[in-house]
Amino acid sequence: MHEPPDEPMQRSRVDLRRIRQRAREHFTDPSARRGLLVAFEGPDGSGKTTQRKLFKTWLTAEGYDVVTTKWNSSDLIKPIIKSRKAVHSLSPEEFSLLHSADFRHRVEQIILPALWQRRIVIADRFLFTGLARDVARGLDLDWVLKLYEPLVWPDLVFYFSISPATSGRRITATRTPLFYEAGQDVTDVLDPVESYQRFITRVIREYESLALIFKFITVDAERSIGEQHHHIRQLFREGERRPWSEWNVDAVAEWLRVTGSEV
Repeated sequence: MHEPPDEPMQRSRVDLRRIRQRAREHFTDPSARRGLLVAFEGPDGSGKTTQRKLFKTWLTAEGYDVVTTKWNSSDLIKPIIKSRKAVHSLSPEEFSLLHSADFRHRVEQIILPALWQRRIVIADRFLFTGLARDVARGLDLDWVLKLYEPLVWPDLVFYFSISPATSGRRITATRTPLFYEAGQDVTDVLDPVESYQRFITRVIREYESLALIFKFITVDAERSIGEQHHHIRQLFREGERRPWSEWNVDAVAEWLRVTGSEV
């Protein structure tokens, strides 16, 4: 006897509701410390990587189980990006697509598994890096945002704010900006230093807009390293008590469905 054609769809909806509820119960369980996702964002030269390392050392000393993930570090996608960058063959759209694929791979393989295990994930750059850089390259924000769906939202986003002049001075003090880092693919400026200054001004403008839209915690990255670090400690203590964001239920449920990790 054949089942009615709408029964598989109904079962699928029931399964999805069950998985979504499993995700909610896991991340809102009052008897256990939940996983936390903390993103460090900001333009090149803002010192966010230094602060991320100090923050991880402090968290570890405080007894937290910490995982770190870095931008453009997927072992599956990074080699493709590297080879295409080497020959300057990436259009803005391809640049965006590949970096979002790298991000998605790390979300599925590193970020969500660690959060499910109730660990703290520190992201040295998150999807906001892609949004800021891609929009600065002339792409539409909504189009770029859809590449990252289903969206995973951090519990805390520390945005390290510096001026374009400070970014340019810190970067060029030790090296010449690379082709895509300098935005030479879209500025058509031959001098990488001049191109960088123009491009990073666009990127920072987009970051400032994102900081308002998504309510980043802004850190004055012009202050001393020690002052920033102690400020971040204080902000983390306040922020770790935030409730789990319902916005993440779709991304977690999809990951659970695909991996079968809800069993």
